[in-house]
Amino acid sequence: RGLTDIILLERFIHLRYVDLSKNKLQDLSPLSSLTQLLWLKVDGNLLTSASMQELPYLQVISFNCNHIKDLEGITHPLLANLSLKENKIQTLLGLSHDQLSSLEVLELRGNEIKTTAGLGASKLKKLYLAQNTICSLEGLEESEELETLHLRDNKLEALDGFSDSMKCLQYLNLRSNGIRSFQEVEKLQVLPMLQALVLMGNPCAEEPDYRLEVLSRLPQLQRLDKELIEEDEWEEAEKIRQTRLEKAKVRTTRCRDKKE
Repeated sequence: RGLTDIILLERFIHLRYVDLSKNKLQDLSPLSSLTQLLWLKVDGNLLTSASMQELPYLQVISFNCNHIKDLEGITHPLLANLSLKENKIQTLLGLSHDQLSSLEVLELRGNEIKTTAGLGASKLKKLYLAQNTICSLEGLEESEELETLHLRDNKLEALDGFSDSMKCLQYLNLRSNGIRSFQEVEKLQVLPMLQALVLMGNPCAEEPDYRLEVLSRLPQLQRLDKELIEEDEWEEAEKIRQTRLEKAKVRTTRCRDKKE
């Protein structure tokens, strides 16, 4: 509606659901009096900051398609779902575990983020980081409750940064990155609960016997590139894995013999 001023909303202190999308708002300070607010949507405005006065019951916020540059000033204690798609955010710094102890879903697709360093919300279950410029993974070891991680369309060439502390991660989307070798894929062995992996669009997915190479390294997978693992695929991959283990044992024995 082209709104630039929402000062009138200050009077409606019992509002719980507010949608202010597709306006020309730059200032949300009048919402500070809406202490009963549960749900807020302000997509498609002219906001440059997500900072607001703390609202005690706010659980869902959507700031999609604004001009927000950072994550500072988001301090709502019951906030569970935060969406900031298609803004201008460059860093994950600013999210505080102490202030966002309830945050479970964080949507940051289509920003300008280069690294996962600084991710401070340890209760996250779903993290969406597709369509950024991420080239390094750091700080993920604190995300012990993370179940879903989307990293499609980034600039990853290495898969360092995953940790065995990420014991809940089940779904990982790495589509359309720059992963070339299966040695990088092998680093995902530290994820004990990984069941579904998307790797299509990476250089390694063009290699011969791609699926078998991945499955021989990650035998716990149930889906690869959204396709279920067939029984015969699993059996063939297991043979490859056992052959590789036997060769590794032989090499180890020979090295030991030489030393002696």
